[in-house]
Amino acid sequence: MKILVTGGLGFIGSHTVVELINAGYDPIIVDDLSNSNIKILDQLEKIIGLKPAFYQLDLCDAQAVKDFAAKEADLAGIIHFAAYKAVGESVKEPLKYYYNNFYSLINILKAYDGKPLNFVFSSSCTVYGQPDVLPVTEDAPVKAAQSPYGNTKQIAEEILKDIVAAGTGYKITSLRYFNPVGAHQTALIGELPNGVPQNLVPFITQAAIGKREKITVFGDTYNTSDGSCVRDYIHVVDLAKAHVAAIKLMEQPAFSGYDVFNIGTGNGSSVLEVIKAFEEATGVKLKYEIGPPRDGDVEQVWGDVSKSTEKLNWKAELDLSTMMSSAWNWEKYIAQNPL
Repeated sequence: MKILVTGGLGFIGSHTVVELINAGYDPIIVDDLSNSNIKILDQLEKIIGLKPAFYQLDLCDAQAVKDFAAKEADLAGIIHFAAYKAVGESVKEPLKYYYNNFYSLINILKAYDGKPLNFVFSSSCTVYGQPDVLPVTEDAPVKAAQSPYGNTKQIAEEILKDIVAAGTGYKITSLRYFNPVGAHQTALIGELPNGVPQNLVPFITQAAIGKREKITVFGDTYNTSDGSCVRDYIHVVDLAKAHVAAIKLMEQPAFSGYDVFNIGTGNGSSVLEVIKAFEEATGVKLKYEIGPPRDGDVEQVWGDVSKSTEKLNWKAELDLSTMMSSAWNWEKYIAQNPL
């Protein structure tokens, strides 16, 4: 069964390709390489023993997407990762985010409109803003977004619900991720940010290996146990497996319409706790300083994942120590084997 994976050479996409192969699917990768590396295709071959089908394609090019859909018409499903995702950058460059994140989604949906496809959307816990109650459940109100990136996820979910309500033939699941970190156990794929990392863990690993002088903790006066922001960190391999679980759920005749799931561990860790966990898991001492809070950041958020456990038949298995050690192994690998 062919599953299209947009953004399939990216961090989460590449790990999901591996898990799709492990589950017996035939992934087809589309990626424009704007935030990924073509050499990841070779890394995937080392892990899974074959090179997946790959198309370099800008999903914002409507005609190119139509041409692709005509060539790859017999899909069983789509997992849509392709989007820009840095909160801070979205605050500075909102049009870049609105243009890319909406056009890529709309073009792929239009290209396969009318076909009975299972569609998994890469959403985010940012749709909750700062929740009134923690852990946050899927029934919590969607609040006004605190960044253009978050707003693209909120509006995209509304688009998807409207498409299902219109009877287009799509079955759609939105997975609201918390904070993906870590790397594959082989250390052959992992997070590979362009330029200065926008996320905490790759910045930690780059600081640990000497690429960065020190880590900046954005704020230490939040209403948390140690004053730094709290997030629910999830291992990327666990997250990848959740996408396979979503595809399998939609294959069941009883599933129809649209559903949404929190994908996390159900536990929150502060920025300072993550730094400490890295030091304990690797034995590497980190240099860090406290900086001002960052625009668009939510104070604390972690999820209630009971619905994912019960309905998706999925649960995160890998702990914070494993997240940190695997991310470090990946950083050391690319230091020795530059991509």
